[in-house]
Amino acid sequence: MSDASEKETTGTTQGATGETVQPSAGAAGRIIGWLKAGENLVITLILAAMVLLPLTEAVLRKFFGTGIPGASAIVQHFTLIIGMLGGALAARENRLLSMSALPAVLKGKPKQICVWIGMSAAAAVTLFLLQGSWSFVHEEKAFGALLVGRLPIWVMEAFIPFGFALVAARIWYHAAENWSWRLAALVPVALIFWFWSKPPGEAEGLVWPAIGMVIVATICGAPVFVTLGGAAAFLFWGDNGGAMMEDGISNIASLALDHYSLNTNPTLPTIPLFTLAGYFLAEGGASGRLVRVFQALVGSIRGGPAIMTCIVCAFFTTFTGASGVTILALGGILLPVLISAQFSEKHALGFVTSAGALGTLFPPCLTLILYSIRAETVTMQQLFLGGLIPGLILVGGMAFLGVWFARTDHSQTRRFDRRETWAAIWDAKWELLLPGVALAGLFGGFATPVETAAMTALYAFAIETFVYRDLKLTKDVPRVMTECGLVVGGVLLILGVALGFTNYLVDAQFADKALQWVQENIDSKIVFLLVLNLFLIFIGCIMDVYSAIIVVVPLLVPMGEAFGVHPVHLGIIFLANLELGYLTPPVGMNLFLASYRFNKPLTEVYRAVLPMLAVRLAGVLLITYIPFLSTGLPDWLTPGDSVEFAEPKEAIP
Repeated sequence: MSDASEKETTGTTQGATGETVQPSAGAAGRIIGWLKAGENLVITLILAAMVLLPLTEAVLRKFFGTGIPGASAIVQHFTLIIGMLGGALAARENRLLSMSALPAVLKGKPKQICVWIGMSAAAAVTLFLLQGSWSFVHEEKAFGALLVGRLPIWVMEAFIPFGFALVAARIWYHAAENWSWRLAALVPVALIFWFWSKPPGEAEGLVWPAIGMVIVATICGAPVFVTLGGAAAFLFWGDNGGAMMEDGISNIASLALDHYSLNTNPTLPTIPLFTLAGYFLAEGGASGRLVRVFQALVGSIRGGPAIMTCIVCAFFTTFTGASGVTILALGGILLPVLISAQFSEKHALGFVTSAGALGTLFPPCLTLILYSIRAETVTMQQLFLGGLIPGLILVGGMAFLGVWFARTDHSQTRRFDRRETWAAIWDAKWELLLPGVALAGLFGGFATPVETAAMTALYAFAIETFVYRDLKLTKDVPRVMTECGLVVGGVLLILGVALGFTNYLVDAQFADKALQWVQENIDSKIVFLLVLNLFLIFIGCIMDVYSAIIVVVPLLVPMGEAFGVHPVHLGIIFLANLELGYLTPPVGMNLFLASYRFNKPLTEVYRAVLPMLAVRLAGVLLITYIPFLSTGLPDWLTPGDSVEFAEPKEAIP
């Protein structure tokens, strides 16, 4: 994981070379400051509208039997705008997610050269995506379709090339700290457009050199969206260049169409809204109050601080959707608590690092939502139910290990104080009710998933701003909403281009060929599940969970059907393994984050997480080979929504 990915969750503002970027002075600095403030304000206002529109729609529908014309479509397109402007914001702060750790390892001149190579190529590829998205908008404008009233859809779609233009300019700016190197970075841009100008027949021979350039750029720290989007764009161009698809859109422009269709998915607004709720909690005082509650409840039990760490981390990851955010936000609180309870530093470090990845199987975690959107074989509610028992198993396994460590480390316990316990619960009562608010909306039948997410975000905003008063309305709330938009934008930017890459694989019949190979070489469901686990752990090491869902899920769903794996079971296996991949040495993403957060060598973090890794692996194997753990609750509580799945084919025992 590179510096860029570290900054995505820490909020620091540094240049691509790792040096602190000083704000510009004088009139130019003031103008830049005004532009930044304006950009932040737009993000804040759009997120506020995304909260208020669905709630207003729900109230009007409930009490007046009416609604706001086109409200759902508007909210979906606001998600598209948040994705593009938030991605531009992440590029502005040099915090786009990267897969490579090389820039973090290098120092001095080698680091500067490495960053220059990666970011120069990234800027060029982003311009390539800009060109395709501009063609898409131009072609869509000719159709003249309307979104709401007289508002043409192409006006909203125009945010795609606009966002890519901002991202490209900012990536290019962060390629170096001086203008001579920045100007030199224009050379790769010129080469890319020379490639673009080639006729399809000539371009075909340049595809693999271009793919090689993308790989080199990725190693040198280029953002994830550049890796996936660049590969898809070059592969499509090399195959057919400007050839037109059945809907009249060129293959290159189809990448923007994929980006648009994913970001305007009817369920996708739940991602920024639930994330916003999580950020209100994280930026308020919720972490301290929840730590106090669970410390009071289980502190008298041997290993109580470790149990508390598991519960608090799972709670925050459930709402933020990012285990890295949990490690960075709560690590500074939880590590001293464990050490003060006389856990060894090694066990405390490993425990906080590992517990950060708990929570992705509990509702309403964003990974469950995104998987249900991408797989199209299960509903969001079924996955929410399917993840409960497996999630509890993983938390329980970690808690048991914490109790064991407490015995070996001779950790001290604290006396149970009933008065302190009730006082802590009373103090945090409004935050403890938050999961109930989300679950009531999702399963109560009176609100759609988007309305539920908006209700959850409004509830979190109200309690942190007006009840606890941890956030100031005019000072802190816009900052928190801007930070949420930045992180969500960085994720949605990846998701859109990842869908284009997946569709290229579909067009190339990669899924069919992979399925055929699996059926020819694996004749046992047990062996298939074992190979699936190993493959997914590897994927979890090298890809962020959001990219993996978009790219890998469509390839795995047909395989699961062929071997008779229940769709809910397949989804939980997928997410549990990716969670495990985050902790797998040498390149698990959370290992780099923990090393960065606690200022520890990576080798020390590796050694610290090994016992936790073994426990998590045992939990994943239980989830994999006992399907009832994932399918029992969905089949019992949502029988009307039972998912039909293929029985194993006769050729497969």
